[in-house]
Amino acid sequence: MKRVLLLACVLPLAAGCAVGPDFKPPPAPEASGYTAHPLTDTVSTPVPNGEAQHFRNGADIAGDWWHLFGSPALDELVRQALAANPSLPAAQASLRQAMEAVAAQRGSYFPTVGAEFSASRNLTPTGAITPVSASGNPYYGLITPQLNVSFVPDVWGTNFRAVESAEAAADAQRGALEAAWVTLTSNVVAGAIQEASLRGQIAATEDTIRVEEDLLGILRRQQGLGQTAGADVAQQEAALAQAQLVLPPLRKQLDVQRDALTALAGRLPDKEIAQTFDLAALKLPVDVPVSLPSVLISQRPDVQQAEANLHVASANIGQAVAARLPQITLTAQLGNSANSVSQMFTPGTNFWTLGAGVTQPLFEGFTLLHKERAARAAFDQAAAQYRSTVITAMQNVADSLKALGHDADAVRSAAQADQAASRSLGIARQQLALGQVSYQALLTAQNASAQARLALVQAQATRLADTAALFQALGGGWWHDSSLTAAAEGNTKGS
Repeated sequence: MKRVLLLACVLPLAAGCAVGPDFKPPPAPEASGYTAHPLTDTVSTPVPNGEAQHFRNGADIAGDWWHLFGSPALDELVRQALAANPSLPAAQASLRQAMEAVAAQRGSYFPTVGAEFSASRNLTPTGAITPVSASGNPYYGLITPQLNVSFVPDVWGTNFRAVESAEAAADAQRGALEAAWVTLTSNVVAGAIQEASLRGQIAATEDTIRVEEDLLGILRRQQGLGQTAGADVAQQEAALAQAQLVLPPLRKQLDVQRDALTALAGRLPDKEIAQTFDLAALKLPVDVPVSLPSVLISQRPDVQQAEANLHVASANIGQAVAARLPQITLTAQLGNSANSVSQMFTPGTNFWTLGAGVTQPLFEGFTLLHKERAARAAFDQAAAQYRSTVITAMQNVADSLKALGHDADAVRSAAQADQAASRSLGIARQQLALGQVSYQALLTAQNASAQARLALVQAQATRLADTAALFQALGGGWWHDSSLTAAAEGNTKGS
């Protein structure tokens, strides 16, 4: 019995020579930057959120990067979402589940020990066999307490690879938790910017409606004096109705966006958030950090998940290889068997059994061979998916950086168009009052002014949204959230 227990303690050390490939993390991408040309500052425009943006290569992202937008209401809403949105507790529970699976798999390193107790009353068929009891009485009782021990030494590292696979799966789930954090915070910021954009568009539309109403009043007074034809008045009434038609869809979108932000904050629709957002209250981040490509792979949760999935596939190869090798099983039984409780521990009632077995698969229709090949193919697939994820991550950052340059140009063009359209409208109104131009010229000028104002609002909002998208593409700063990392470390220690 002592030898069996000694083997149970020593043989797990053989897992150090586990079969199958030892996983090595993929190297960092060989890229000096995200664009073919060095990053340069964006252009500036003397309008709100028209400042030039400076890109700081190699700088780290703040954990509360949304604070750069200068909105206390946004800061508070993000805090509420992190505290109450159910997506984070769900991801944390999934991580706990994965860590418990790791702990459960580690239990296979130890022997399985079970206690058994049986009691029976028996009658010996004396016409067929001699009484089996020591007293010769055909009636006898049998009480048997027994201890069973079973152990499978991890000679080829089967369980070692299974634990490795489970740990890698937990790493993937940790990446899912980080991704949930990044997605939640980014969605709140993007939702707030979208609300601000809608409010700006509504305000621009309401200004247009007021201008249309003023013009209609002028035309009606002129019609009363016989200076304007009824056709011009009717055309202006149609223009006013057209402008008013734009307003309800925008208000509908605003209500939907408010509901979305309320849901992100973890609230039901009847408990709408108190914060409101408009473009004037949001500040464009001027100094924008840009992580190095070699650092990006450790910051992006999706890349970390892809690496963890590759690790799982590598460990699965080892398990498939080990399944084709001899499997050793050790067993032991220790107990007593007596006719009564009083005789339970008397001499001659104890028994023990030691056993060992080796099983070598010989032929299973090539099942194990094809399972190993399937595991290797799954590894190749995971490796390709990892490379694809890295490329996509780099592309996301490149797209966001290029978008910010074009956004700055768009704001400049929209601002110039808005200023020109406003001047043109003012001139047309003065000329119409003096009878120097037709009403059609005024109508053209006011339509151009309304479109230019909306374009400027949308360009400003797009620039803010693309800045937030860049922070998300760079990983979102989750590594600075102490509560998130503490939860992950606590779950690991608890397992």
